[in-house]
Amino acid sequence: MPRTSSRKRQAVAYNEDSDNATLETRKAGKTSSKSNGTEPKKATTTTGKRKLESAAKEEDTSQTVGQPKKRRTRTKAEESTMALAERTSVSSLAKAMYIGAHVSSAGGVQNAVSNAVQIGANSFALFLKSQRKWDNPPISTEARDKFISNCREHGYSAAEHALPHGSYLVNLAQADESKAAQAYAGFLDDLERCEQLGIKLYNFHPGSTGGEPRPAAIGRIAAQLNKAHKATTSVITVLENMAGAGNVIGSSWQDLRDIIALTEHKDRIGVCIDTCHAFAAGHDLRTPDAFHKTMDAFDQTIGFKYLKAFHFSFFSSPGLTIIPTVNDSKAPLHSNRDLHANIGTGFLGLRPFHSIVNDPRFRNMPMVLETPIDRKAPDGKVSEDKQIWADEIKLLESLVGMDPEGAAFREMEEKLWAQGAAERSRIQDQVDKKAAKDAKKSRAKPGAPPFPPKNE
Repeated sequence: MPRTSSRKRQAVAYNEDSDNATLETRKAGKTSSKSNGTEPKKATTTTGKRKLESAAKEEDTSQTVGQPKKRRTRTKAEESTMALAERTSVSSLAKAMYIGAHVSSAGGVQNAVSNAVQIGANSFALFLKSQRKWDNPPISTEARDKFISNCREHGYSAAEHALPHGSYLVNLAQADESKAAQAYAGFLDDLERCEQLGIKLYNFHPGSTGGEPRPAAIGRIAAQLNKAHKATTSVITVLENMAGAGNVIGSSWQDLRDIIALTEHKDRIGVCIDTCHAFAAGHDLRTPDAFHKTMDAFDQTIGFKYLKAFHFSFFSSPGLTIIPTVNDSKAPLHSNRDLHANIGTGFLGLRPFHSIVNDPRFRNMPMVLETPIDRKAPDGKVSEDKQIWADEIKLLESLVGMDPEGAAFREMEEKLWAQGAAERSRIQDQVDKKAAKDAKKSRAKPGAPPFPPKNE
């Protein structure tokens, strides 16, 4: 019940600026004094030491009158929220592409929204809780309400363009009973957080076989998903394609297809394509022809109706990725190495991203940057430079409707390619050395084929 008081508070007239508001308050105070029949108190006279100290202070004050005020420096808190780029109106783009980045939710999920605004993002990914531990406190009512109100205030559709990323601790393919129960509890907790926040898409890594037969591991993932779907009402669980070989599940379209086939609620399952992961797994996107072949293979194996998002990560190792997550790749094609690079600087180049943002099949999907933003200062300290994301969002938006054969695109492509030359050379050298080492081991085995293999 609200508290009441018999005392009347003095009204403050708030005008357009604070000075006028203060003036109105002072006027109200003078009027009140006169109406009460009281006179304002006169200043008392100071004597002795106090008088001298008072006079000295007045003298100091008088000396600063008329002098320019020192410009106040920004605090770290102010700098951390200062806009690095204005958001582009999606309706102004030739195609409705919602491009953003995986932003920090440190201090509460509500902060992810302001961090997305800061870099001019029209979509965003976030972690819903700490990724370093299993047990986390629930989302507070205050954080929940603030997230929802922030999305509303800044025009984000949490249901369509927020893409939380699942915990790296969770492996739904886990065969051990107690570990499988722990993984399921963590997974379900995230889905429940999504429903509290009005989020409809939830992206996660399928898991690892742990050395067990792949079909059985895929069956365990589907069983966990079916149980989680029944325990919740609306969240679409979005499988991310993976880069790795070996025990990692999800590097082939067939893995994802088989998981989907075993789920009971087909309207609650989808796929996020990570460009770096896809390239690393052998799905080529570098030329328009290669891009269309890879997308056709995805459609024939899984179906575009299940594609929900992209992660844009550039491969710095010769390789590829698909929600789309938007990353270039530091590693070469089919290297099975998940090394993200900045857009246009890795082995993928700029052309695949032009193909993605100009494909009408991908309109209205969240496209999330997962490119590196750590920068080392001359003193050796590493810090995040979020201006990189702000610039890459604008770069990708500029590709919408751009002629890939025109001078503007060619100039941009060549500039970015040159920037990544040294890093590509370094990674390629690592890949070549590993290939030679693996080939040497293979030749040492009895009955191994000749190396290099003869052309048929």
